[in-house]
Order: sequence, then structure tokens, then C-alpha cells
Amino acid sequence: MYVLLVLIGIAVAIVIVLNLPVFGKSPRGARLERIKKSPNYRDGSFQNQSLTPTLPPDLSYWQVLKKVMKGNPNGSPKRVLPHGKQHFERSEDLKITWFGHSSYLIQVDGANILVDPVFSKRPSPFQFIGTVQFKGTDFIRPQQLPPIDILLLTHDHYDHLDYGSILQLKAKTKHFITSLGVGEHLEHWGIGKENISELNWKEELTIGQFRLKALPARHFSGRKFRRNQTLWSSFILFTEKHKLYLGGDSGYDHHFREIGMQYGPFDLAILECGQYNDMWPLIHLAPEEVITAAIDLKAKHLMPVHWGKYKLALHDWDEPIRRLTAAAEAQQVSLITPMLGETFNFDQNLPQAPWWLMV
Repeated sequence: MYVLLVLIGIAVAIVIVLNLPVFGKSPRGARLERIKKSPNYRDGSFQNQSLTPTLPPDLSYWQVLKKVMKGNPNGSPKRVLPHGKQHFERSEDLKITWFGHSSYLIQVDGANILVDPVFSKRPSPFQFIGTVQFKGTDFIRPQQLPPIDILLLTHDHYDHLDYGSILQLKAKTKHFITSLGVGEHLEHWGIGKENISELNWKEELTIGQFRLKALPARHFSGRKFRRNQTLWSSFILFTEKHKLYLGGDSGYDHHFREIGMQYGPFDLAILECGQYNDMWPLIHLAPEEVITAAIDLKAKHLMPVHWGKYKLALHDWDEPIRRLTAAAEAQQVSLITPMLGETFNFDQNLPQAPWWLMV
């Protein structure tokens, strides 16, 4: 009887924990019916354009776990990372501020567009467990950001959709735009349905003076145990004078070349560069693949993100940018490397100094 009561208690605790708001909600009702009609939704989940197993066939999760547990002492910087100065005044020119990892603010045509904001100490459902942000990357709080006209969310992983940050930003955000299905999380967190737009691949939305188009990426989604119930996307942002490719998370695939042929050239491609490993080669870009993707996209300039704030892989903290700069030089790709928190004007001063060498 005692053992039975303990098991019942554990089961109840698990149910309570898994229903905490931080995990969000799976799509249901009309939203789920819309998802089921999607051409890239099959066998109960969203699918990539190409077959994308999470791990290579000769690798087990136990092997991955052993390597992850071994870790890398150089995965985090030993010193405090420097940061630049922010200038959040509204601007007609294109201004960008990178906050580390995949969080950045685009200010253009008088509007503020915030992408994948994660300002919590840990990109985790619980702030007492998980990798900790690098020293020096906590230089700003959500309350210090200007009013947000558009908050763009590429997918629902914790390092892109942060419950704590969303709660602090929702009162100052006019409109949320995200991938199909992710709106269920947002509504569960108290954001009105009228303030949310969800896009499937190849769908587009005109909001104010901007046009946003959702396009494929090669990745996955999920905040609990069941994956791929919501979509992951890349986006094109069309402004009055510029065309930007916002890559989100993606492994390399033919979609980069197809997007470049149909919609390129792009003034700027913002692509992930970091958290890659040979153990999961299809869902993130290696630095050299980032350069190939930028060339495929016909991008005039490349800005790497998804690095510089959290340790979510086994490489050295600065390996992504070191390998990327070498590959960019070899392929003659124009690389933009702002310091964290440094607001720069895209049409005036492109930051290209190797600030990470001073850490």
C-alpha cells in the first residue's frame, strides 16, 4: 500500500508539472484542423522537406548523453563578455541590435520588430536547471526595450520562445507573428487571439508597412515529449528599402538555394551559427554550411546569430565565429559581426571587428 501511494504521488506530481504554463499547450480545435490541412503535416506531425532523423543511424541517445555529460570546459568564456551601447530611438533607416543567441531587434521604417526574445538566465522550462547564460550577457531586461510593434517567433523551442520573456513583453507588444500552431502557447499565456498571426510555409502577411513571408527551414519543434506539433519556419521581411532573410534554426538543405533563386538577392541574411555537432548534423548549420547557405540565398551581407550567450552544444564558445570568419574570408562573403548590445545602422556603419578575440 505504501509503495502504491508513493507511485500515485509521483504520477500526480508529473501530471501537475507537465501542465505548468511554461510548457504551453498543444494545438486544438480550429487551429488543429487548420494544421491537419497543411501539405507538410503528415502522420500526425509536421515534416521537413527532406528526411531529417534527429541522430545519424549509427548513433544512440546513450552515446550522445555520455558525450554531453563529459562536456567541454571551453564551452563557456572564462571572462565577462563585453557589450555595446543600445540606441532604441525609432528610425526610418535600418538599425539592428543583437542581444546574444537568436534575439535581436530590427528598427526600420519607424517600427520596432523583435525576433525570438530570450532574456532569461537559462533557456529552460525551469530557471533552477539547465545551462546558464554567459557572464556579461545579462546587460538588458525586457522592461528596458522600446514598445514592440511586431514580435516574431520562428518556432517554439525554449531558446527561441521563452515563457518569462513573453510574459514581460506582452503588455508592450502590439502584434505577435509566428509559425503555424505556436499561437496555442501564446493564447495559453494570456495573449489575445486578435493579436496573433500564424503562418504556414509560403504564406505571407501584410501588417502596416511590412510584408512577412514564412518559408521552410530544416529543424523540429516541441516543448514536451511529443515533437513537431507546431511548425518551425524561416521568414522574409520586406521593408520599404530592404529585403531581409531571417533564418531561425535550420540544418542545410535545398531550401536555401530555392529561396535564393525565387526571392533573392537579399540585402541581409541573419543565419544561425552555433550549437551544431556531428551528432546532430541535419538540424543545425556548421559554420562552413552557414557560408554556403548565404551564397545560396544570394545574400549581400551575412550576420551570424545563435551563438555568444548559451552553451547548448559541445564546441568551444567562440569556435562558431572563428570557423565562420575563416570560411567567409575564403569565400569572400561580407560578414557583419556586431558586439552584443551594439546598435548599428545597416546603411552607415557595418560592424566587422573581431571583438571575441579580446575576450
